[in-house]
Amino acid sequence: MADNPLSWTSDTPNPANEPTGAARKSAAKSAAPDTPPPTEASVAEAPAETPAAADVLSPEPSSGSEAGAATAQEEPIDKLDLIFEGLRQKSSAKQAIFRNTEATFDCLRKVSQELVVELTRRLSPLDSSVLIEYRPINELEFHIKFSGDLLVFVMHSNIITFPDDFPLFNTKYVLDDFRRRFFGHIMAYNFMADSIKYQRMNDPGYLVGRLLVNIDHHYFIEGVKELEMPDHDMADDPVTHDAMRLFVESAMIAAVNNDLIAPPIHDIQKISVKQKVENQQVSRGSKVGFSFRSEQQQQQRHKGYDGLTY
Repeated sequence: MADNPLSWTSDTPNPANEPTGAARKSAAKSAAPDTPPPTEASVAEAPAETPAAADVLSPEPSSGSEAGAATAQEEPIDKLDLIFEGLRQKSSAKQAIFRNTEATFDCLRKVSQELVVELTRRLSPLDSSVLIEYRPINELEFHIKFSGDLLVFVMHSNIITFPDDFPLFNTKYVLDDFRRRFFGHIMAYNFMADSIKYQRMNDPGYLVGRLLVNIDHHYFIEGVKELEMPDHDMADDPVTHDAMRLFVESAMIAAVNNDLIAPPIHDIQKISVKQKVENQQVSRGSKVGFSFRSEQQQQQRHKGYDGLTY
């Protein structure tokens, strides 16, 4: 029996059988449950939308955390500024002072060599046995040997300052610029020439003078009375060739006038084998003639009504 083509179910939609738009709307309304319109209370009670995963992993900082982060960032910047200012002002000033001190030390070398040549020319015709020598040691030290004395000039590699009661610090010159509170310094010591020659390690040396150099390339001298230093103002004393020559000449005069005094006989009645081997039997001798101007001023301040020093 042949199939009846009229009984087949066709998959092809039939436009004639499609519901109209109005019919579709009516069917959807009837299928949906009756839901009342949302009220204000229901909107308030509705849960907030779940944040996205990216929002949960990287929440935005609150205003409080932003302020804390800003403070944490500002603190090292402030400290860096302090370091920068310290380097700009103090460290830079110290480098300039060191260069000025080097130039002053070189000037002392030159005037010392000139003095040695001049004195040798004048003394040789009279007594050729009196030797005057300039001896370079290194970049921070040189010696002048004359007769039995040895002047040792040493430049310190560091920059120094002094306590607040240092006399220079009360002057207008220093108060106008705090960088003038820092100095390079050159020391002049007097030794017996044989102390160095024979390595008598216990023999003393004596400070003759200390030369201070500041950022303006001005100088100030502290030392023994033989230096004949005027009561000068550092503001008016730039480092010059003539000033450095006077310093070296005065130091040499102080050394020549500073004779070695033998120790009392009861102090050398017996010596140790070590002293004998090291040739130290005269190591306790002392030199005289060194009186510092600062000590003289202090003694004058401490004189009593009877004129005696106490």
